[in-house]
Amino acid sequence: MPRELHVEVCYALPTGQTIVPMTLPEGATMREAIERSGLLQRFPELDISRMKAGVFGKLRALDVAVEAGDRIEIYRGLKADPKLARQRRVEKVRNEGSREGQKWLGSRRGS
Repeated sequence: MPRELHVEVCYALPTGQTIVPMTLPEGATMREAIERSGLLQRFPELDISRMKAGVFGKLRALDVAVEAGDRIEIYRGLKADPKLARQRRVEKVRNEGSREGQKWLGSRRGS
């Protein structure tokens, strides 16, 4: 008799997260877990052909088998490139004339 695995499938939005605990047969894939969770129907913006997913913060392919205790996470796309967002924040601080921003400007002027 095949062993059953207890896993969770999670999807988080800025307003809250949805966690679906479920039991799957041994050998089930991440794709099967996501499809059986009902999250694709609950959140129509999710497209399984383009989504990224992982387990405990580590990206995994959808055809990878799940293991007992896995927390399968569906990741949303980023609104902005993190490097570009940080660069914009630094420029804003520099342009506002704050003491910290002036330190940066001063160090560039000496170069």
